[in-house]
Amino acid sequence: MLKTLDYKKELVEGLIRKDRKSQYLFYNTYSRAMYNICYRMLGNEMDAEDVMQQSFVDAFKNIESFTFKSTPGAWLKRIMINNCINHLKKKKLHLVNIEDAYQLKEEPDMEKVEYNIDIVREAILKLPEGYRVVLSMYLIEGYDHLEIGSVLGISESTSKSQYSRARKKLKEIILDRKQEIYGG
Repeated sequence: MLKTLDYKKELVEGLIRKDRKSQYLFYNTYSRAMYNICYRMLGNEMDAEDVMQQSFVDAFKNIESFTFKSTPGAWLKRIMINNCINHLKKKKLHLVNIEDAYQLKEEPDMEKVEYNIDIVREAILKLPEGYRVVLSMYLIEGYDHLEIGSVLGISESTSKSQYSRARKKLKEIILDRKQEIYGG
């Protein structure tokens, strides 16, 4: 563990010195995971790549603000998520109002559904942006609804509502897809 801490400290110190090898190592260490975060939140490869690249640039510019209160990866992840949210806000992220939401099919009995990771990934990408962002932030990134509300500029109850509706819609998409594939 000590070696890992020393390694991370040396890496950050190299970034502060603007050392190209440290930047390359930092990018190679975290780029795949950060791209996955961006892609899950944005649902578009080109947008995910753009936001990820900009986030690394932001991290390199602001590395002096890193205080070791978290890991470099957690710090970078926060930058990535914030940049994804800003990107979505620029694109006018549409959160569904409870009153305006379309009716969803009756919730299927998910106990009888086998999950396939590719079907789940595909289904998440088919969610409306607002649903996808809240679901990703809560379920995958570990934010609570109060934090999501604060970051997105919505109430905690709206975040909870979006998450609940996202789960229902996700189940519906998965069931529809499984029926297409396996019949039923």
